[in-house]
Amino acid sequence: MLDDVLAIPDHLRDALWRVESARLEPADAAGLMVCGMGGSAIGGDLAAAALGDRLTRPLLTVRGYELPSWVTPEWTILCSSYSGDTEETLACFEAAGALGARRIVASTGGALVEAAREAGVPVIGLPGLLPAPRTAVAYMLVCTAEVAALGGIAPRVHTEIDAAAAFLAERSADLRALASDLAARLDGTVPVIVGSDLTAPVARRWKTQINENPKLHAFFSELPEADHNEICGWAGDTFSAVLLEDSDQHPRERRRFELTGEAIAEAGAEVLRIETQGETRVARLLWATMLADLVSLALAQARGVDPLPVEAIDSFKAALGKP
Repeated sequence: MLDDVLAIPDHLRDALWRVESARLEPADAAGLMVCGMGGSAIGGDLAAAALGDRLTRPLLTVRGYELPSWVTPEWTILCSSYSGDTEETLACFEAAGALGARRIVASTGGALVEAAREAGVPVIGLPGLLPAPRTAVAYMLVCTAEVAALGGIAPRVHTEIDAAAAFLAERSADLRALASDLAARLDGTVPVIVGSDLTAPVARRWKTQINENPKLHAFFSELPEADHNEICGWAGDTFSAVLLEDSDQHPRERRRFELTGEAIAEAGAEVLRIETQGETRVARLLWATMLADLVSLALAQARGVDPLPVEAIDSFKAALGKP
């Protein structure tokens, strides 16, 4: 899994090629909805944050079985499932078809690709050799960003993605060293990762990677909302706070991070402040995302835990059975 995280720069470039190879036709859309779960859904959140105020129409992520009641046929629905057998995503694929909305699939195969082929729905083929859906984060982000551009929802950012790939490859050694240091400081605590604006979806990624790779509890929250409630709950040293700050954030967000960190430290918890690196929103978001993956693997190594198996998820799916 470490090799796959360090290969994120290559994944970004390969993802651009795979979207181009799918030969998708431009089609104006009222908005883009990314339907998926877990590692197959996070790309929608990350792409929306990376695009930021360049979005001219909505870009939303749906984690569930149904589309919102207000979605119209003018929307584009990107059904994202690495395995192709995620039941929630399959349900959304059928719902989008019944609605008459444009559908696009990003997957390696499974029932989703079979249904797409039967319905004449274009498929962005993902590489089937990755060990887990969570290692396909670069592919999911790029697929979302490129489909958004095809729908007129945002400009293309492929040059930023390519430049970010080179930046991450150049900084990979530094990221590994930083991840090792952060993991040592987080060890023995329950991390709460706090983001804002660009880093809000990255905070979710940190949380889920720490859940799945070292098999630990972790939580995420977002400023400024956390300052209106969660700040009251900090006490003792059971929890630690990871404050994900953007180097180009709003001055008031910077001040909030400073004061939030001070309040949490006064309550007795460990506070780690991390500032993104990179010239563009895409580069900074991907830098923080790659760091999340490396921290989670460093925590797994420290605990002697194999990050790949997710037996709790597999057992739950087996107990749930087919719909």
